[in-house]
Amino acid sequence: MFFSTINPLYSLSGLAVGMIVGLTGVGGGSLMTPLLVLLFGVHPATAVGTDLLYAAATKTAGTFVHGRSKTVNWRIVGLLASGSAPATLLTLLCLNIFGLQGARVSASISFTLGIALVLTSLSLVFRRQIVAFARRNAGQENPRRTALLTMITGAVLGILVSISSVGAGALGVTALIILYPKLPTVRIVGSDIAHAVPLTLLAGIGHWWLGSVDWAMLLSLLIGSIPGIMIASMLAPKLPEHVLRLTLAVVLALVGLRLVLG
Repeated sequence: MFFSTINPLYSLSGLAVGMIVGLTGVGGGSLMTPLLVLLFGVHPATAVGTDLLYAAATKTAGTFVHGRSKTVNWRIVGLLASGSAPATLLTLLCLNIFGLQGARVSASISFTLGIALVLTSLSLVFRRQIVAFARRNAGQENPRRTALLTMITGAVLGILVSISSVGAGALGVTALIILYPKLPTVRIVGSDIAHAVPLTLLAGIGHWWLGSVDWAMLLSLLIGSIPGIMIASMLAPKLPEHVLRLTLAVVLALVGLRLVLG
């Protein structure tokens, strides 16, 4: 009975996405959701809901590693969550009111997903320039203003992730680099991953409540992605990261434009 619920094609997709995530550090939402929508024909709402819980499961492990390494700024995580949690709940309420299975909501999800993918690809291409610009123009810190902007960033991510499942990774890191240019990159990445866990979990539970989670699909994806991430972690030091990131950015941009233009 257990093995009858496993779809080998989903597991292979999870393996491929897991390896790419392990090699590039880009969140699975940027890859998994459009893959499910465009390749397997999964309804956008179901793809988003299932991917959110998929992301929560995989990023919990990442948070554990970063937490042990003391590379998480929990104050930043708290500020982000204080903005993302209410924004996520409000977004889920709106999705419930308008209905997830309607043609208009489906089109809106696909459009938002496409925009998020294009923005993610741009953040990948110009990551170094953004880092250099932020650090070069880092002036007098205003803790109160920075805290407010961090909460607003969390709210924006909450809306974007709840609708498209994309944004908690590359977009979140890019925003934090701009807000905290003096913070080591590893702590920015660790903080972003830690914040992604409650964000994707809350949004995923909301989609489950709305009936847009396919548990058999989720299990099949995780069976493939976990070994994929482990394999990629061993291969990553031997491959040129900038080439992988650029290739991924081009793919995400093309997929994003495909979703936006319909």
